[in-house]
Order: sequence, then C-alpha cells, then structure tokens
Amino acid sequence: MAHTAGAALRLGIDEAKFDAIWEFRSSPLYSEAERVALDFAIAAASQPNDVTDELMDRMKQHWTEGQIVEIAATVSLFGFMNRWNDSMATPLEEEPLEVGEKHLAEKGWAVGKHTG
Repeated sequence: MAHTAGAALRLGIDEAKFDAIWEFRSSPLYSEAERVALDFAIAAASQPNDVTDELMDRMKQHWTEGQIVEIAATVSLFGFMNRWNDSMATPLEEEPLEVGEKHLAEKGWAVGKHTG
C-alpha cells in the first residue's frame, strides 16, 4: 500500500485527490470512470474474486478492452507483489515508509513486520 501511494504521489496525483481515496465513491474529485476502475480493482483483488458481469459492463462503459486488460494486469501484479512482500516481511524503504506514516496511518496503516 505504501509503495503504491508513494508512486501515485510521485507520478503527479493531486494530494487532495489522493487523500480523498477513502471516499472515492462520493468524492467529486473522482470521475465515474475512476470510480468504476477502483471498484473493479477492489473486486478483482478480493478473495474470492468479486468481479461480476454487472461490474464488467460498467467498466466497458468507460474503458476499452485494452484498458480493462491493463487495469486487470496491474491489479494482478500488485496482488502478487503484496503477497510476496507480506510473506517475506520485506522491509520498507524510506520513501514508502514516510508516505505511509503521513497519508495512511490515520486510516489504520502500520509498518508492522516491514521494518528494517
């Protein structure tokens, strides 16, 4: 989570929009296309997978087939990386640790076993 948060900020997401991620379904800072992509990401990352036909139809209203494939691939890659890093208790580097403490801790994030 902290790596992804750091990358989003580093790649230019507005900090106010980033901080509103917890309320993406109701925040005016997010477009309907972004909302459905985030709903898709949550559903695709769920165990068991929770992507429904209805959700896929919503995705197709805003994203091309190629874009949907890229979103699904990104969710899958990050799912793998999260499981790997959590299993191996990979220590967090300085940047994601700082981002986690600044932006995520108030919502329950903690470095946990990922200390150096």
